[in-house]
Amino acid sequence: MKNINYPWFFNDWSRLNAQRSRLPHALLIHGSPDIGKYELASHFAQSLLCNAPAAQGHPCGECQACRWFSDGNHPDFRALLPEILQPDGAESEESGEKSSKSKTPSREIKIEQIRSLDVFFNVGTHRGGAKVILIYPADALNVPSSNALLKVLEEPAPGTVFLLITSHPDQVLPTIRSRAAKFAVSHPAPAQTIEWLTDQGLSQAAHRLAEAGGAPLAAMRSGASDAHYAERAELIDALVSAQFDPLVAAERCDKAGNENIVLWLLRWVADVLRSRQSGAAPRYHPSLSQAVHACASRMDLHALHGYYRKLLAARRVASHPLNPRLFVEELLIDYGRLVQRPR
Repeated sequence: MKNINYPWFFNDWSRLNAQRSRLPHALLIHGSPDIGKYELASHFAQSLLCNAPAAQGHPCGECQACRWFSDGNHPDFRALLPEILQPDGAESEESGEKSSKSKTPSREIKIEQIRSLDVFFNVGTHRGGAKVILIYPADALNVPSSNALLKVLEEPAPGTVFLLITSHPDQVLPTIRSRAAKFAVSHPAPAQTIEWLTDQGLSQAAHRLAEAGGAPLAAMRSGASDAHYAERAELIDALVSAQFDPLVAAERCDKAGNENIVLWLLRWVADVLRSRQSGAAPRYHPSLSQAVHACASRMDLHALHGYYRKLLAARRVASHPLNPRLFVEELLIDYGRLVQRPR
């Protein structure tokens, strides 16, 4: 693998590779969701461990180090991910035991995973090279694991590089952010990503990309599975209706799951908010421009901002609400009040 697979990373890779000679011990790689930040960071990690980097610093893909990396067993590399992002049947980072399939996979990076690095640090490196630790997503660190990582970052082992990746840098402990150099990943240009999506065989690439808010990997996933297309269409139809009924809307999209429903609401309200504030064209629903502007014209700007903030808070707990059905109904009832509220 001499080049990263995503062409929109050409400039970002050049900027990242330029830091190689003065690389800090911790780098916080941040940017929009679903644009490939993990793949970019992983490619960079491999290049740091490669025995013979190719042109522009890309890993050669052929040396022993690259083969180890591709097989997932390079002795100088660790990737710390929540259980839910680990491959099925993967061994637990903290215990070395198989994860129980009867247990809901954790969405957090746990303190045991950080503590497991103690042994890693105490073993010499392969050929005297660097040790690289990739943490994804960095906002999945809970309070104990964040504090444990902070202690490591305060006194980093020589030759160690931490690559922390996040779409939400504000959710990373401020003291961790202060000890890491920031690297902002650019949002991909639409023309470039549409061309790439089309080359991947995705139909209606421009439409899919718009629905995904310009995130190419999210657009690819939407094309791979339309399992909840009908529920999303039902919800949007309900949101634009002048006779909006929150309980009926909740029932029609019930099978989609709370995380999807909150995401769809966030994208819809973001478009309405853009229209209400400045008359801007919708970002996520370009084909529904008239409906977006019509909804915006009926809503109070201050109340709209408040509802958007509520949706952001709801997204953090959408995966485990106390009562899933009531959770969605409450959000939709609040939306109904927003529609009916006089400007």
